[in-house]
Parts: sequence; structure tokens; C-alpha cells
Amino acid sequence: MPAKKTTKKAATSAKAAAKTSVPRAAMAKTPAKAVAQPRLLAGGNPQVEMADGDAPVQAYIAAIPGWKRDVARRLDALVVKHVPGVRKAVKWNSPFYGVEGQGWFFAFHVFTNAVKATFFLGTSLRPVPPGGEGKAGRWIDVHEGDLDEAQMATWLKQAAAIPGWGKS
Repeated sequence: MPAKKTTKKAATSAKAAAKTSVPRAAMAKTPAKAVAQPRLLAGGNPQVEMADGDAPVQAYIAAIPGWKRDVARRLDALVVKHVPGVRKAVKWNSPFYGVEGQGWFFAFHVFTNAVKATFFLGTSLRPVPPGGEGKAGRWIDVHEGDLDEAQMATWLKQAAAIPGWGKS
């Protein structure tokens, strides 16, 4: 009996399947995947999946390179210290801080030369944070060694006391 003819398309599909299939014995020996480090985007900003809670915020902070990680840790600690019951989340590759039922009041984002600390209703704060030209939002760029913790604590307490942006 003559051999069965195989079309070029069928032969290509069979080769592709053979390359991608893993024998059962090999699967049993394959260790579980380790948790991957977040990918760093432009400026060293970690790409962390959007999620609510402290854990994703801490994963974001842990992945920040260099001196900016220390700034981020200090910002997070200031929020926790001065805003009892703060709600945290990672949204759009940035940690967000809010008060349940009042919305988000603060976030920060990592750039190449600074950590941008944003107050969503910053025009309501006294003194008004110096950065930004948005309708209501204001921010400051924190560079290595220049975080004014006393001023930041004052702004955080004020920002948490007023209705914020969006839902928290």
C-alpha cells in the first residue's frame, strides 16, 4: 500500500506541535515558577498589576531601583503614620492612597530623576504644593535627599481630610 501523502500545511502543524509539547516525565520534574520581579518601565517605574491592598504597593516599592526606593518607602510610611486606616492600591503603575468612601487623595510615580508625589486636590492644600498646572491637582518632584517630611506630613493630613478623587 502506498504511503499517505502529507500536505505542507499539515507537516508544518505537526512540527510546531512537536516543538511545543512537553513529555509528561519532563512536566513532573519541572519546578513551580518563581514569582517574577516586576518589569521596569521608563525611568525605573515598576510595572505592577493593578490590585487593592498593601501587598501590591509593597511589591511596587520593593521593585524600585536605587535611591528612589528609599523615597517611596518614606512616602508610604508617612501616609501610614498620618492617615489612620488608609486604603492602598496600585493603579496605572503607581501606588494610590485613599480614605474609604472619600476617594483617592495621593499617589506617587517613579521617573528617571525624581519621584513625583501627587495630591489630586492639591489646590485645596495650604501652602499649595508648587508643581503642576492641572485644574485641581498639584505635585512635587522629590529628588534624592530632598524629601521634606514635615511639609509632606502636613499635606497628607490635609489631603486625607477632604473628599478625594474617584472611588477608593
